[in-house]
Amino acid sequence: MPSIVVVLFVSLLAVSTDLRAAPAGEESITFAAQGGESVAALQGQLQVPSHWSRPNGPKLSLSYVRFPATGDRKGSPIVYLAGGPGGSGIETARGRRFPLFMALREFGDVIAFDQRGTGASSPQPTCSSSQVIDDAVAYSDAEFVELHRTAAHECLAQWQQAGIDLRDWTTAQSVRDLDALRLQLGAEKISLWGISYGSHLALAALASMDDRIDKVVLASVEGLAQTVKSPAQTDAYFERLQQAINTQPELAAQLPDLVGLMRRVHAKLEAEPIMLQISPPAGEPYEFLLERRDMQEFASMMIADPGNALQLLQLYAAVDAGVLEPVAAVVGRFHRPGQPIRYNPMPFAMDIASGISRSARQSFERESKAALLGGYLNFPMPQLADLIPELDLGEDFRRGPRSEVPVLVLSGTLDGRTYPDSQRQAVAGLSNVQITVVENAGHNLFMSSPAVAERIAAFLRGESGADRIVLEQWAR
Repeated sequence: MPSIVVVLFVSLLAVSTDLRAAPAGEESITFAAQGGESVAALQGQLQVPSHWSRPNGPKLSLSYVRFPATGDRKGSPIVYLAGGPGGSGIETARGRRFPLFMALREFGDVIAFDQRGTGASSPQPTCSSSQVIDDAVAYSDAEFVELHRTAAHECLAQWQQAGIDLRDWTTAQSVRDLDALRLQLGAEKISLWGISYGSHLALAALASMDDRIDKVVLASVEGLAQTVKSPAQTDAYFERLQQAINTQPELAAQLPDLVGLMRRVHAKLEAEPIMLQISPPAGEPYEFLLERRDMQEFASMMIADPGNALQLLQLYAAVDAGVLEPVAAVVGRFHRPGQPIRYNPMPFAMDIASGISRSARQSFERESKAALLGGYLNFPMPQLADLIPELDLGEDFRRGPRSEVPVLVLSGTLDGRTYPDSQRQAVAGLSNVQITVVENAGHNLFMSSPAVAERIAAFLRGESGADRIVLEQWAR
């Protein structure tokens, strides 16, 4: 049986969409995806208070693209919530997930939504501090954190002077935006479709407006108390990755002990950092002192999906063998010397507001002392968590939702950002949840297999589906 994504491309040009019933302010556009496809759509905006406690105060302009439903039975609008925080729903729709956006029109209008402060929705200026990391100098962890805290204090002063109120940039405010979007669309209820931070926002919406939510599809769930991931759970992820490696004899021979490899490299660099000569694709050559912390930060950026995680381990193996060209090439490609520490108010405030409890912070500090990645997976959280105490949304927010709304969770076993056990914990208060484990998938699993799209379609039809999808190859 062909997947709904395959069927989409066979019939895309023949589909006739109804663009007549447009909410006020929408205009017809031709939406162009990065792959060269295009489709008729509607572009809309809505005005919302910058803070919902000040309805007559300053306004934000929020943007969305609506792909009209193609199915015979039009259900609730399906609103896509991008991850980050900081990702653009509209730009996501242009990328690799475009086929899934198109396919889901069978069940209702599909809305690519730019959350406040993202994409085309009142983006905020990024602050550039005066703090610069000297690439050729070694820093202790404490010194590194203090540089970022100093930079954050500078940015707070800049934002205050510019009239940017960080209380405007919290998940609680974004939930109110979703209800405003529902009203703009003229819908009694909306369905939510989110990944990573987008799932965080969806769970917050379930906690406060579940009577206006029809169905929810979540992947790579980040719970309301899980902005900062447990270092011990990250260590457990590496154990799962090793188990997956061991199923492939050739790979297992190359990486028989990935934890031992990583600890060995960390110890070597802790004892004696290595000066690299970097020749970037553009710009002048420069020196970069490779420290243990740098490898931990590389790992934090690269373990979301197993394909990138394997590339990371190859970097570790090269450093372990004294071959420095691969890691120098990575630094040259992604790092720009002399750049100041920067923060954008939207993700900065969103993460600090969702926060971390005192007990979780204590566990984090205890676990990070011996953890493979130390405290760097979510850096600069929780290191900046106490910077603005009044911004914290509190324990009632982090307690998580209780709801009877139907929810589908898609969870990858090789997700290096959000972990299967923590995802189950995040939705423990939901009484009508289905969890499908995607074996060998990572964090970005929506396009890992046609079976994922088929599972979402079955859920939206109200059907039960498989509780496990096994990928023949790792999702890269």
